Amino acid sequence: MISKTFGSSVYGVDATLIEIEVNVLTGKNLYVVGLPDSAIKESEHRVESAVKHFGYAIPRQKVVVNLAPAEAKKEGAAFDLPIALSILQSSGQIGARDFDKYIILGELSLDGKLRPIKGALPIAIEARKNGFKGFILPVENAKEAAIVNNLDVIGVSTLLEAIEFIQGDKEIQPLKIETRELFNDTLDHYEVDFSQVQGQENMKRAMEIAAAGGHNVIMVGPPGAGKTMLAKRLPTILPSLGLQEALETTKIHSVAGKLGSNGQLISTRPFRAPHHTISDAALVGGGGIPQPGEISLSHNGVLFLDELPEYKRTVLEVMRQPLEERKVTISRARMSVDFPANFMLIASMNPCPCGYHNHPEKECTCPPGAVQRYLNKVSGPLLDRIDLHVEVTPVSFEEMTEVKPAESSEAIRERVIEARKIQEERFKDFTNAVHCNAMMPSQLVKQVCVLDALGKNLLKAAMDRLGLSARAYDRILKVGRTIADLAGSENIKAEHIAEAIQYRSLDRESWAEG
Repeated sequence: MISKTFGSSVYGVDATLIEIEVNVLTGKNLYVVGLPDSAIKESEHRVESAVKHFGYAIPRQKVVVNLAPAEAKKEGAAFDLPIALSILQSSGQIGARDFDKYIILGELSLDGKLRPIKGALPIAIEARKNGFKGFILPVENAKEAAIVNNLDVIGVSTLLEAIEFIQGDKEIQPLKIETRELFNDTLDHYEVDFSQVQGQENMKRAMEIAAAGGHNVIMVGPPGAGKTMLAKRLPTILPSLGLQEALETTKIHSVAGKLGSNGQLISTRPFRAPHHTISDAALVGGGGIPQPGEISLSHNGVLFLDELPEYKRTVLEVMRQPLEERKVTISRARMSVDFPANFMLIASMNPCPCGYHNHPEKECTCPPGAVQRYLNKVSGPLLDRIDLHVEVTPVSFEEMTEVKPAESSEAIRERVIEARKIQEERFKDFTNAVHCNAMMPSQLVKQVCVLDALGKNLLKAAMDRLGLSARAYDRILKVGRTIADLAGSENIKAEHIAEAIQYRSLDRESWAEG
């Protein structure tokens, strides 16, 4: 008898339905066909041990397991459970109710217990989309799958539990979660806040501008000046995640297996800070069946690169395209997948190898030319994609011991949200996906960022006197537009341009000479 079960495989951040067919024929041995990877081929031994543990047996005949569609490559041990149940049904050892109305997935241990799987959320979305009654999966993934409403999520801990449920011998109540209510309860619950930061008013202002316009930032300053502390607090002043954004973000973390047993909808902006030893593939994603990298895990949030010049040049260069297109495309011989990568890049670096170039108190010990060589580790095209270059100065003793409370993240976020509303209204008629000032293409900058005569003269004088490069022009206009939005001004005024010019430190030709 041919038995059919349904599972699923994840490609990119979306799931595809996989049909598991099993037939017991004359002969011997177990064959798994349909482009399985090594983990699936090895399922024979896990399945045999698990079914024997509960008193069942693998038929001593020829057992053919087909994973359809055959041309799509499948990977991972999540097919253990449907393969085991299909073999037992096909060999007549178990009966089944509504066998074809459930998607079934789970990795088996040798004693029949189930281990968690990756990608439960996108698979649950696919199950509901295809009209399945429910989803049988490891109990550790049940909360994650239950984010999807109108789907019976059945969490089981062992193979025997799954058998008993399928046969109708045991009733398991579907897990229900009030997704919207839970999301609203945990929205914007951050462990850090800008009120914890004493001093650094200029950096707080730069972070507010960055959040309001979606601008990328690089902070240059000596060790211990507070660069990392400020970067960690940037997500707290970004606009709250919408439910659709939260679902996108959670799907990516689900596919990467980063949600854990808690598995609830992500309700805060992601903050990712990979170490400078990271590889290209770990940053952008990769693998036989591509998995998301750090830039996709920071989708709708912040990617923080500490000590930027210490990263390998190749690692930094692969970020250039995702920064422009806000997605990552990974191509393989049999497939090409897209991962979303709409993130804010926050980078930090010392001004020189010793860290004290331009320091107000300590003397730089670097030899001549060392500062320029250090800066040259970061390519011009990458700096071209960073709107704000900000110098961070050490906090004085008086500022650190000041009793007056600093402004909270919530107060700053309210101003950021108001500026974002202005931008959403401004770009609502444009067909291309532009939601904030940082996303404006060059042709749109000319329409939106119009300067008066005073502003033009100020910008021209600054470019001539400070030696600003040509690439700084568009960036200054975009940042000036954001500063004007924060001020509630319809036009970009001279004072807005003057403040924007301050945020182009690394474009000054004289910067490296001090």
